[in-house]
Amino acid sequence: MGGITFEEIMFTIMSATQDTFKNYLGVDIYAGKVEKKVDPVDSDVVGIVGVAGDRVGYIILGTDSAAAVTIAKQLLMLDEPDEESIRDAIGELTNNIAGVFKTRYHEQYGSVALGLPLVVSGTIRTMGDEGEKPGGSSMNVQCKGVTIPFRSLDGSFSLRVMVYI
Repeated sequence: MGGITFEEIMFTIMSATQDTFKNYLGVDIYAGKVEKKVDPVDSDVVGIVGVAGDRVGYIILGTDSAAAVTIAKQLLMLDEPDEESIRDAIGELTNNIAGVFKTRYHEQYGSVALGLPLVVSGTIRTMGDEGEKPGGSSMNVQCKGVTIPFRSLDGSFSLRVMVYI
């Protein structure tokens, strides 16, 4: 892995996310400030793809249900997507972002393999965080990473891409 910096990986993820949204949805999205910590993220829909190879981790996309519906409508060209279609769209989008990342990462940095996408809902928080909501579901993540917020120019949706590598 030589001299590959975490910042280079972050740039690769940011551009992979932006390119995926532009190519698959025709939408320009803009990255906000990268947070070099894992904050609890409460998301209605969360897509997760595992990364293996020279570095191991996860690429996670989290968004609210309104944005997930908008994404499913555009990606799947449906007027009224059902829950399964919404899960499929978020899984496909997360998988596409990971695929672009894999291609670029492999070209620049070495071998990368991806797992199958998993789509869940609930809260993502770090292990040891006691702020669990009563009656809510949560997933605790034990590794460190970053959170990159994205927003469409027109404000119609926002999402977060989290990277644990």
